[in-house]
Amino acid sequence: MLGRCRLWSEHPGLPKFHGTLDPSGHFRYGASMQNSKLARLALLSSILTATLASPVPAADRAALQAACWQPSALLWRPGEERVVRASRPLRVPDIAGLMAERGAPRATGTVRRVLLPPGKKLLALTFDLCETSGETAGYDGSIVDYLRSQRVKATFFAGGHWMISHKARTQQLLSDPLFEVGTHGWAHRNTRLLAGLDLQKEIIGPSAAYAAIRRELSDAQCVAPARTALAAIPERPQLFRFPFGACSAQSLAAVSEAGLIAIQWDVATGDPSPLQSARAIANAMIRDARPGSIIVAHANGRGYHTGEALPLAIPALRAKGFEFVTVSELLAAGKPVIADSCYDAHPGDTDKYDLPGTHNPAASLSWEPTPHARTGPAISH
Repeated sequence: MLGRCRLWSEHPGLPKFHGTLDPSGHFRYGASMQNSKLARLALLSSILTATLASPVPAADRAALQAACWQPSALLWRPGEERVVRASRPLRVPDIAGLMAERGAPRATGTVRRVLLPPGKKLLALTFDLCETSGETAGYDGSIVDYLRSQRVKATFFAGGHWMISHKARTQQLLSDPLFEVGTHGWAHRNTRLLAGLDLQKEIIGPSAAYAAIRRELSDAQCVAPARTALAAIPERPQLFRFPFGACSAQSLAAVSEAGLIAIQWDVATGDPSPLQSARAIANAMIRDARPGSIIVAHANGRGYHTGEALPLAIPALRAKGFEFVTVSELLAAGKPVIADSCYDAHPGDTDKYDLPGTHNPAASLSWEPTPHARTGPAISH
């Protein structure tokens, strides 16, 4: 565990705050590493603009979901969580439209957690839904069912390949007022090893898949009675999580240019390891969570004991006074703590995925024009 030091910051026009920073200097509040006050404000503005627009009431999204799915259709079916290994590289949707109509560039860097005003105890629970071109990953609906039963908000970072393989489940997540959906690469390739169009496909490809799936939902007959609720589902995702939690200066810049905000975490559950028991996962969440934390787990069949851990962790965290919110809600509630690089526990620890044999398929992906993947304007919510 790295040592911590206290930071005091005061800036004209911004509230005073206390924060906990990494003494190595990799954490920063806003653009505190830059001398320019204007640059600092611009960095904060890029995130606040993305989170402060008036939302559509949650009841509208609930009505949309109820119009399109019976409660039984939302429930997990045993076996859906299984990962099936087989080469099935899906074609990347045409990203040309998104590249041409991308939103305003965001600040570079990765959000690790959020500094909150005194007395606020908010947490963002996040789940990765990644899938490579050599498999069909799972959908651990036992996790989603539990979150719904306990009214726990969460953010899902879905890969483009996963969304195409699980269209109906993706639409259910999009329509649920408890959840938001960000992206997690196209086929979970290490962006540190990609460049040019391959890098763009990995970053923008999942946004194109998201837009296509949202469009299919919009065109569905069941939506007619609750069409106004579609406004609650962004036409374009704005949150992105790097595959492997690894990035380079080049891929950070590409995410920013795509109008996306890179989201990391400060609490890792360790759930991709079959040896990490439900109690160990729950203990990590209970022990390490603090106000403003972002917790990472998996719901694609590789969170081996996550479904068993949540009933242990959620009540305990609530008993400690924590409230669960989406990542966007967390960003809107405080000041983001931003790192200049990507890592798990300490800078450099995800560079190991550059090595051969660490499951980093970096071959060029196939291309398929998809006119039905209509893009919308840059969104903020």
